[in-house]
Amino acid sequence: MASPACTELEVAMMDWLGKMLDLPQQFLNSSEGPGGGVIQGSASESTLVGLLAAKERTVRRLRASNPDWDDGAIKARLVAYTSDQSNSSVEKAGLLGSMPMRLLTSDNKGRLRATTLEEAMKQDIEAGLIPCYVVATLGTTGTCAFDPLEELGALCNKQRVWLHVDAAYAGAAFICPEYRYLMAGVDKVGLLQLQPSQVDAGQLRLFRHVDASYLMEAFNVERIYLKHNQQGLAPDYRHWQIPLGRRFRALKLWFVLRLYGVEGLQKHIRSQIALAHEFADLVSSDPAFELVTEVSMGLVCFRLKGEDAASKRLLERLTARRKVYMIPATVRELFVLRFVVCSRLTESRDVRFAWDEVKTVADEVLGVTTPIIPYSLPRSTTDTLDCHPIIPYKVPQSNTGAVKLMERGGVCFQDEVNANNCQL
Repeated sequence: MASPACTELEVAMMDWLGKMLDLPQQFLNSSEGPGGGVIQGSASESTLVGLLAAKERTVRRLRASNPDWDDGAIKARLVAYTSDQSNSSVEKAGLLGSMPMRLLTSDNKGRLRATTLEEAMKQDIEAGLIPCYVVATLGTTGTCAFDPLEELGALCNKQRVWLHVDAAYAGAAFICPEYRYLMAGVDKVGLLQLQPSQVDAGQLRLFRHVDASYLMEAFNVERIYLKHNQQGLAPDYRHWQIPLGRRFRALKLWFVLRLYGVEGLQKHIRSQIALAHEFADLVSSDPAFELVTEVSMGLVCFRLKGEDAASKRLLERLTARRKVYMIPATVRELFVLRFVVCSRLTESRDVRFAWDEVKTVADEVLGVTTPIIPYSLPRSTTDTLDCHPIIPYKVPQSNTGAVKLMERGGVCFQDEVNANNCQL
């Protein structure tokens, strides 16, 4: 892509959405500072870009104060941190960026706390390592937990460590003012990443930087065929990403924002969250189930009470029936099912359908069936017996006969047997 109009629209769309989210001024392209936003191709790409930029920034900072240090020796000592509840793309970024990514234990609400992070940093510093990069999450994949940015940001600033915030799922909800308290402390972060899936903007990953110069320092590669006379007058997004070429993704965002408007998007997000609470109410009303965490955004985490095996069988059978689709998570070593409201077409009747399907399969897993009540053998040859489902059965001519009821796969059968072997 080499169209100035495409770049200009992307700059404008990033600012539109940034203002809708009420982000700090330093994240906007229109600010006088070095910050700005760009659309990346995927969440994995966004995290990798952030890690590589942090890596280059740390090396340059340490080389400035220690000129005799070798780049390779510095890079070998760098270490990154994140929660054990973070997305898999964060751990993958560590692998691709050749930087150890420590998965730190979250608290009982699925959050990464500053005390845990500080202790891990202290241990690594004593071992001769250099803390470089931290990924916090606003809306974890498993339970949609929110890491406390205020305390994490203060610690990272103190240690001069780059703080990257992954708000890929929940970030779009901050369009609604009542949820913005969850991103308190965002002014202390260096990078903010979100995916506006909740606003139906397609597969876009929006990446915002407090100082975009760190990206350009890390990814700037000049060739004579890439130079032009207008350099510096507009963002050159090839320096903000891994690939050279770019797609016109900003157009999708423009259409959505124009079609819905701010109030329309707020209504849509609130509706999804309300539907999640509706499903949670159904779960709470059934004594066989339990909610594992509080409802967060459009996500409900629930399970069958008792051993994990029952919940695992429930998920396996739900998947096999292909009527509703859920994926699992592990919360405090418990196997849980995740019900997520994602589609703009979802209505209350869809939530009820999903719950009815869950309940039906759960009854099968738990062996809940219509009880068979013992009865006396009829004496008349014209009388009939009923079984569930109702199957008329004529009594044998001999009163010495009997009826044996057998349940096979949820279906009742009736056979004539010897009275001495009758099993009711």
